[in-house]
Amino acid sequence: MFTEFAPAKINLTLRVIKRRDDGYHELESLVVFARPRDRLSLSSASDLSLKASGPTAELAGDEATNLVIKAAKSLKAEFPALSLGQFDLWKTLPVAAGIGGGSSDAAAALRCLAQANGLKLDDPRVMAAARATGADVPVCLDPRPRIMRGTGEKLSRLLALPPLPAVLVNPRVAVPTAEVFNALAAIRAKDSPKSYAGCTASALAESGKGVTVGSFVDALSRSGNDLQGAAISVQPIVADVLTALRELPGCKLARMSGSGATCFALFDRADAARAAKALREKQPGWWVKATVLGSA
Repeated sequence: MFTEFAPAKINLTLRVIKRRDDGYHELESLVVFARPRDRLSLSSASDLSLKASGPTAELAGDEATNLVIKAAKSLKAEFPALSLGQFDLWKTLPVAAGIGGGSSDAAAALRCLAQANGLKLDDPRVMAAARATGADVPVCLDPRPRIMRGTGEKLSRLLALPPLPAVLVNPRVAVPTAEVFNALAAIRAKDSPKSYAGCTASALAESGKGVTVGSFVDALSRSGNDLQGAAISVQPIVADVLTALRELPGCKLARMSGSGATCFALFDRADAARAAKALREKQPGWWVKATVLGSA
């Protein structure tokens, strides 16, 4: 049996540069990972299958649509001699939540299959399968801080970032990505976005110079997530989550991740634990986790 963990992916920044003629969007996003995670195991079996269990398993879709199966089939297409098997997924991350849960699960599946078949993660066939599975899968394949560009296929080198104590919050409301991008298109049709000049936080992260927590949080505050306003128009509760986070003592910055509805707020370590406890008591129906953002 081979077991891999699938950590939550957090978009510290997300810029939607333009919509391409093929319908995909050119993006730039500074990505880190968090400790909340799913767990995936692969065991020997004659046929490819997936068994999902856990608190959010019922929301993860059936076997036919799950990205774990798609990833396995994509790698099989690249490497016909691939031995498959049965996947067992313990699902705890919120679904359709802007933290790449399905993509991270798919990346974990590719890591399991690579181990089982003697493939290295930098094998071009593994990366090709990741790209074929989904836009967020390549960055999740090696869950450490990077900048993703293009449609997600262009990855920066690994980034040395300071650990960021944080609180993650999801109001247990799904936000379909397609609806958010449609809302963004409607917003931009009325008010054209300013020309894209690059992300301040990405530039600092890639420079590798003087990246302290203070300087990095300052750079993040001058960047943003272009999908945040669109997601709020689709699910107004996202604004409520951001307000609740910003009102917590010690909050340095609060922002939505990905296409939502999960939001994160940065704190000092001791403040993060207290803030999560206070918010959990105030909103017992929300998914609230104190964590540290960085590598998985």
